[in-house]
Amino acid sequence: MTSTPSSYDFTDSDSPMDIRASTVLPAIRTDIELRTSDGLTLVGEFAEPVDRPPLATLVTMHPLPTAGGFMDSHVFRKASFRLPALADIAVLRFNTRGTSSPRGRSEGEFDGGAAEQADIEAAVAWAAERHPENIWLVGWSFGTELCLKYGASEPIASAIQGAILLSPPLHRAGNEDLDAWAASGLTLKVLVPEHDDYLQPAAATTRFSRVPQAEVIGVDGAKHLWVGEKYAARVLDEIADTVLPGSSDSLPTTWTGEAATAS
Repeated sequence: MTSTPSSYDFTDSDSPMDIRASTVLPAIRTDIELRTSDGLTLVGEFAEPVDRPPLATLVTMHPLPTAGGFMDSHVFRKASFRLPALADIAVLRFNTRGTSSPRGRSEGEFDGGAAEQADIEAAVAWAAERHPENIWLVGWSFGTELCLKYGASEPIASAIQGAILLSPPLHRAGNEDLDAWAASGLTLKVLVPEHDDYLQPAAATTRFSRVPQAEVIGVDGAKHLWVGEKYAARVLDEIADTVLPGSSDSLPTTWTGEAATAS
């Protein structure tokens, strides 16, 4: 599990600036490599607060790579840009097997969610070695399937506090996986867009009723890909509120100090 630094060009400002989609706030950003139990190297990045330990760590699982999902899918990219500075939350992003991004290509080939079990296990193990307290899974679309199928079982279950699901399609994950989450007692927050292409709020409420501790939240106006700053910001607010309960109603929307702009 190796790592090298990742950085942006920062400039300082004495007056408040609006936080936009491409705004990058200060963090320690490290390019990482994960080694899976079946011998593959996966590429990723870990962003953590400057000069202080994180209060929580997110292990993110990106959308379907065969449909364009990767570690830079916009909600997770914005999480890494903002959450270390705004909420002291660290963010681990990585490409699952066979997935490419500007960071590079992870070894192996897409396996439809089966062999990817080793990928999520490697990511959680890396996070637990770095900061073992208050680790959370955050899955988006295909990533929610990996969280549901493998997160409530060892070796992951004992390392995490729970999971946050964005736009779960519930295609690959079934009732047996939901029952495993119910039995685990781990927290499960489910954010479902009103206009999702696969599973909308009413149906999601019915499906997740098998998990007593699951909280299903329908988000008015949102779509599967959470396009638009309004919806991305809502997701980040919900994440922060879940992993650091009572910390704030919403994250700041302005910033004073050093910042960069991502390309």
